[in-house]
Parts: sequence; structure tokens; C-alpha cells
Amino acid sequence: MNKRKSANVVWHQGQVTRAMRERLNGHKGALLWFTGLSGAGKSTLAHAVEAKLHAMGCHTYVIDGDNVRHGLCGDLGFSDADREENIRRIGEVAHLFVEAGMLTLTAFISPFRRDRACVRAINGADFIEVFCDTPLEVCEARDVKGLYKKARAGEIPDFTGISSPYEAPESPELRVDTGSMSLDACVVQVIDYLAERGIVRR
Repeated sequence: MNKRKSANVVWHQGQVTRAMRERLNGHKGALLWFTGLSGAGKSTLAHAVEAKLHAMGCHTYVIDGDNVRHGLCGDLGFSDADREENIRRIGEVAHLFVEAGMLTLTAFISPFRRDRACVRAINGADFIEVFCDTPLEVCEARDVKGLYKKARAGEIPDFTGISSPYEAPESPELRVDTGSMSLDACVVQVIDYLAERGIVRR
């Protein structure tokens, strides 16, 4: 839900620019948006990529889907409207992190294309959609949190992949086969992409 901005609110540009921060960091800022079904390995991969980037001396932060619902989005439920607002807020927060010159990673199901398109519009060329492509049956077999079992029993309404749709990316910047590839191989694929884009140095 987009809020109407007050005419009295203007963007304040500080003396320290994004380019200055990036020079200090030794890498560019970017937003890696990991999307996929529950159990596709989004959080696992995002944190593993962050660990690798940190070891390379990069400034990073993972915005985790569960964590933001303890505070920033603690007032939101899981209706379509609330999910839309959840993603919009994260997109705006991620934009601030990227402007700070950080490599920002997110791990959200973000099931609807229109919501991911909204985040892309906020972040422009800094937005890198990483599709954790794992079939539903594989995710359900993993069922790390026991959520699919509850959803099948009708205990969780509007559960993505069961009673609510997941709209897979049509042309993501990066498609990672988290269903069959090892975690290490997935991390290498993401790091290689960032290096090829000139965002980080090998």
C-alpha cells in the first residue's frame, strides 16, 4: 500500500556520497533479492553468500524474512495486502542500505511478480533477482519448519505453494538450482555473477 508523500518532505543529500562510500568499501553496493518457495534454501544461501563476501572483506547485511516480522513489519499479517506492504517496506530499507554502499541480501518468498517489480522500481539497476529454483515437492520433502504439513492440514491459511500461488520469476538476473546443487556450488555461482558484473573483486 503506497502512502501519499507530504509536499513538505524532501530528500536530504548528505556530504558523503554513495560513490565515496563505495570507494572506501572497495566494492559497489547492490541488492541481491533471493526469492523462492519456503524450503528452497533462500536464507541458507543468502547467509552463506554473506559469509563468503565478509571473508572477502566486503560490507554486507542480510535482511531476513522472519527477522523483520519481529519489528519493522511486526504489525503485518499474511494477507495479500500485508504481504505487498511487507515487501515494499523491505525494498525501501534495502535501498537505504545500498545507498550506504553495502552489499545487501534479502531472503523473502515474495511470491508475487508485481511486488518484486515494485522493489526493482525502487532500486533500479542495483536490484539483482536471485531465483532459488527448487520444485515444490523437494521443498515439501525438506519441510524444515514443518509448515507444509500444517498447511496441508489447513492450519496455515494462504500458504505459498499450497493455498496461495507462487509466481516464479520470468527473467531473473540469476537462477540457482538450489534443489540439486550443493550449497558451496550455489555460493560460487552467486559470487561469480557479482564479479562478472564488476560489483566485487575476485
